Formats: sequence, structure tokens, C-alpha cells
Amino acid sequence: MKLGVITDGISRDLGHACSVMSEYDLEWAELQFIGDKEVGDLDASERQSALETIRHHQKRVSCISRHLFAGMVMASSKPGDPTHVKHMDALKRCIAMAHQFDCQTVRIMTGKKEQILWGHNGAEKWNVAHGAWEAQLPLIAPAVELARSEGVTLVVETGNGTMVNSATTARRLIDDLDAKDVLKVLWDPANNCWCKEEAYPRGYDALRGGYLGHIHIKDVFADPPSATLEIRPIGEGQLAPHFQPIAKALRADGYEGVISFESVYHSGDGDFEAGFRANIETFKSLFE
Repeated sequence: MKLGVITDGISRDLGHACSVMSEYDLEWAELQFIGDKEVGDLDASERQSALETIRHHQKRVSCISRHLFAGMVMASSKPGDPTHVKHMDALKRCIAMAHQFDCQTVRIMTGKKEQILWGHNGAEKWNVAHGAWEAQLPLIAPAVELARSEGVTLVVETGNGTMVNSATTARRLIDDLDAKDVLKVLWDPANNCWCKEEAYPRGYDALRGGYLGHIHIKDVFADPPSATLEIRPIGEGQLAPHFQPIAKALRADGYEGVISFESVYHSGDGDFEAGFRANIETFKSLFE
């Protein structure tokens, strides 16, 4: 399978990150932060320098990953308001960068999470955040139309604190927007531990049939009652029993996208590169 890494999980120095990738024969670079800027904020000379770095190290870019639409509040956000326009403008810059870097895929997120979106037997009256789900559809729809016109694929990440926080809600978003042709799921099963979605089989099964576009892999221990999340070494967290069946299913189903190692673990010393080096061989042994 196609393996890569989110480069700033090693270093925001793109050249150094690419050099470390080469040590472990990783081809696919996912770009999120370069230097002190998020993708979409680099000026023309900075983008050209980054492109030359990618080419020099013989890497390919799997995804342009900005936190688009994250943090928007469903109760107050409207299509065309200043915040929405700001995100759409950033999306346009990310799409331009994707074209420049010969990358097909651009990440988006969704707005700030409302906890209960649907309910039954009384919950639909007393507990549901009425209209929250419906409010996000016209916010994401223009992004879908822009991607269609630009010939790129959007991938919506299953986030921790976002409206789409599971494979199940990601699939529903795509279906509700009738956007399966251009909007896919960036599945981060570790993020979904927070909402208690079992990665395999439930999460994976929700993405069968052409919904899966990109994958992030890390391992965690989520403890919602204490509002605490711990990043753990690969195979030592809640996903430990799920990685092998996920990898087996991906191979059997002929998954053609990229699997990015999300290197966000450190041992307590703040050294993320050391965390990457401590975990990358385990990641490769599971998904190579």
C-alpha cells in the first residue's frame, strides 16, 4: 500500500522531514505546516521552494491538509458570512497549491461539534441540537462545487471536536450533499475513539463502497469522562486490536489511497521526531 507521513509530525523544516522520510523509504508527503505557516498561507516563493524540496527528495504529495471550516459554530455560521468567506478563500489557495504540487487531494474539516444530532423516543425533542446538522450542509456545499470545477477531490476528516467525528457521520455528510463523486472521507480511526466508534468493523464498514479517500494512523487512549486524551505508541492504545484487521480489509478491498502516519506521539520530552522514529517501523510492518 502507499505509505507516507504528515511531514510536520517529524519537523516543520520540510527538507529535514523529507530526509528522515527517505531513511524509512516513505514516498508520500502530506503537507500541513511548513515553517511557521499552514498550507494555503505560503507565498509564491515559499510554495516554489517547498516544491523544489519535494522534487529534490523525490517525494510525492498525498494531500494538502489545512484545517478548513474547523471551529465554525453551527448556531451562528452562515454561507457567505466573513468567516465562511475566509475559509473558502483559504480553500481556493489550497486547491491552487494542490495543482502546483501535482496533488489530487485537499483536506477539509467540519464545524464545531454539537454532541447530539438525532434522537428518538423523546430525545428528538429534549436533547437534539436542532438544525445543527442541516446548518453545516450549505457551508460545505460551495466547497464541493469548487472542487468539482477545479478537478480535485476533497477529503473530510473525522475529527475529535468536529461535526463529522466518525466514519458514520462522514458518510452521511457525503450522502446528504450527494457528493460521492468529489468528496471522500479522510478516516482517522484514533480520533473516532472519542465518540466510541469501534474502528473495525463498524467504522471501516461505514466507508465501504467508495467513500474512503485517505487515512491517518496513530494510536490513543481516550477518556471522555476526564476530558483527557493520551497519544500512545502504535499498538499500545485502543486501536491495538484493530490495526491488523483494518490492514487486511484494505488489502482485500484494493484500497488505492495513501495511508499517512500521523506522528503526534512523544515520550514526555516533546521530541516528536524521536516519537516518529520509535513508531515508524511498527506502522510499516502493519500497513506495508
